[in-house]
Amino acid sequence: QVQLVESGGGLVQAGDSLRLSCAASGRTVGTGGMGWFRRVPGKEREFVAAVPWSGGYPYYADSVKGRFTISRDNPKNTVYLQMNSLKPEDTAVYYCAATVKFGSRWSLEMFYDYWGQGTQVTVSS
Repeated sequence: QVQLVESGGGLVQAGDSLRLSCAASGRTVGTGGMGWFRRVPGKEREFVAAVPWSGGYPYYADSVKGRFTISRDNPKNTVYLQMNSLKPEDTAVYYCAATVKFGSRWSLEMFYDYWGQGTQVTVSS
């Protein structure tokens, strides 16, 4: 099992920044990678960003490219999502996810094996 604990959500104004953290613990942390998804009530959960634990490059949804940055701290088994220039449409519950699989289907929910509980991000206009 892999346990994921998210933190860093909150209420901010449009144009502000926020950093989310996801601490992972448990088996086989260090293989596969980590991702962030978000869900707006009434909509499907959507991919935001992902990064492999070792090697490779981060991946981003087009809607956040240039504004969000995903990074990892391998010794701490923690992944961060730095969100800049936030917009009201970024308002959602953000979920951290972990996969122990090899591959590159980072934007697909089914690629991930474990999920965090979610953290609310609200951006006011």
